[in-house]
Amino acid sequence: MRQIQAGLANHGATWFALEQTAGKGQRGKSWLTTPNQNIMLSSVIVPGLLPSRQFWLSATVALACYDFYKRYAGDETAIKWPNDVYWRDRKAGGILIENVFRGTDWLFAVVGIGINVNQVVFDPSLPNPVSLKQITGKDFDAAELGKELCQALEHRYRQLQSGGFETIMQEYQQVLYKLHQPVTLKKGVVLFETTIMGVSDNGQLLTKDVMERAFDFGEVEMLIR
Repeated sequence: MRQIQAGLANHGATWFALEQTAGKGQRGKSWLTTPNQNIMLSSVIVPGLLPSRQFWLSATVALACYDFYKRYAGDETAIKWPNDVYWRDRKAGGILIENVFRGTDWLFAVVGIGINVNQVVFDPSLPNPVSLKQITGKDFDAAELGKELCQALEHRYRQLQSGGFETIMQEYQQVLYKLHQPVTLKKGVVLFETTIMGVSDNGQLLTKDVMERAFDFGEVEMLIR
């Protein structure tokens, strides 16, 4: 972000961290990770979209991470709304997108991605982490995998820029975690059962129980059992 503010960052510029001491997650949470073990990178993207289309970029990035992770973890990989990478019922990675606007122009997005690669011991405060090493039993070169992830990101970005959002959204829906399955959501202090029906083009989670519902990001939390 400092590079952008200094006018020194161009589209595609990516920083890979071997260690981070102040990793950020969604909703003000921290992203905790062991040094030298995982993918921790930030890429600068020029969205070329209206600010109202922020979810389009979020879905694109999530699908790129899914593409990458599935190569190694297999068909049990999924995207948990809005943009976490899951394997079975465990969190393999997360995405945080921070934006730079000037008036109504969306100038830059800084896409932060964390993927668990070689780490096998996690902070006990994390409820359900998993890494590629735990899944496959193999050690990986995290920096080389980071390059592969960037290639996947570039591929999906080009698809978005060529007008392929409809296809991206279709694929995103197909690999959505718990699609057409009952889940427990938490809204405030209230827990309720509902069924995931999909995600709208503007990023709302769509569910159905006694009624059809739509939730904005941050409005509800999915409880994983």
